[in-house]
Amino acid sequence: MSVMRFRSTRDAQLTAGFGEALTQGLAPDGGLYVPTEWPSLGTGSFGARESLAGVGAKLLAPFLAGDPLAPSLPQMTAEAFDFPAPVVALGRTGRLAVLELFHGPTAAFKDFGARFLAACLCRLRGPQSRPLTILVATSGDTGGAVAAAFHGRPGIEVAVLFPKGLVSPTQERQLTCWGGNVRSFSVRGTFDDCQRLVKQAFLDRRWQEERALSSANSINLGRLLPQAVYYAAASLAVFRCHGEPASFIVPSGNLGNAVACLWARRLGLPIAQVVLAHNANRAVPDFLETGDWRPRPSVATLASAMDVGDPSNMERLRSLHPQLSEIRAAVSACVVDDEAIRARIRAGYEEFGQAWCPHTATAAEAYARLPAERRDSGRWVLVSTAHPAKFREIVEPLIGREVAVPESLARLFARPTECTEIDADLASLRDALRDGRVLEGR
Repeated sequence: MSVMRFRSTRDAQLTAGFGEALTQGLAPDGGLYVPTEWPSLGTGSFGARESLAGVGAKLLAPFLAGDPLAPSLPQMTAEAFDFPAPVVALGRTGRLAVLELFHGPTAAFKDFGARFLAACLCRLRGPQSRPLTILVATSGDTGGAVAAAFHGRPGIEVAVLFPKGLVSPTQERQLTCWGGNVRSFSVRGTFDDCQRLVKQAFLDRRWQEERALSSANSINLGRLLPQAVYYAAASLAVFRCHGEPASFIVPSGNLGNAVACLWARRLGLPIAQVVLAHNANRAVPDFLETGDWRPRPSVATLASAMDVGDPSNMERLRSLHPQLSEIRAAVSACVVDDEAIRARIRAGYEEFGQAWCPHTATAAEAYARLPAERRDSGRWVLVSTAHPAKFREIVEPLIGREVAVPESLARLFARPTECTEIDADLASLRDALRDGRVLEGR
């Protein structure tokens, strides 16, 4: 098997191995890492594998080929993917299902990538390694998942940046309850400001001299690539049961989850159509309609984890499909406003007995808007990205009952919280980190 390399989306001459790409986070020119070649992994490649860990080890093996992490891959997938991602049938027709990605320790799909990235980075560190600072911008769920995955890991500190007042109260508790080697920063700005700070830090020479940096956002290859695993496992389950490919409706913000689905399809998994469900942040749907890429300030919505006006992973989408006509053939998109999200949360409970978070409801609304002939001609899977308990203040009044809180979340809610408020500029973040606690294990 040849050694796999990854190249920058901006300069194909800038390449790195798997472990190097994970440690760097961003390529030196600010681009995102993508594979230089695509293995072929059809349905027959996976044999009888059904578990996420087994499917993951097979799917990820070509990408780790020749890397020092390759021998540890089975252990890493077993460590990261130790909770289920069931495909649950909805309705009477049998042609609609929901992929539940909220059974991990922080009840959101970000647990998959965060735990795999932690398993990788901890194995890449040697006894003499410089302390590592992981910067993560979050619009809701990423920060909690990354904090949980890296909490207590010696020699690693995590800085979680979230937009002040623009995440749900439940999400904010989950972002600020860690202590130890995890610090949380409430940024006076939007998610896009948080994401900009992370990118600026990676391109700032002074930061690189002061500390070893990595990122745990979906800009990091090690966060995004393992998300293709649950699309592989789900599409295999649908195909084995029904003999048809699955079509996915993906709640989309920074486009990491969507690109993971497209990467799985590019590898040869039985995936048919991919629909991107967006909230009022409509840069991607407008681009598909007009061909004009116009990032813009993000808009606050009920589906806060998708409040992204300038999605980073558009670079990966355009790298995979360079021509507008190719992108339009690869995906379609739908815009769902808050009123429709509320209505779909009510309808989902009335029709299916399902309590959905606002992001899942966005996907369900996108499905409901598909032409009947399109719905009836495929097997559709709604991607459910977070447990409704993370949005109780939104969901409970709409469905008229309390949402049970998973035990993993209840344990987090019992912890004390701590947070530092900063301005949306690099100097403020630098000063706040310098004034902070000493790393455990330094």
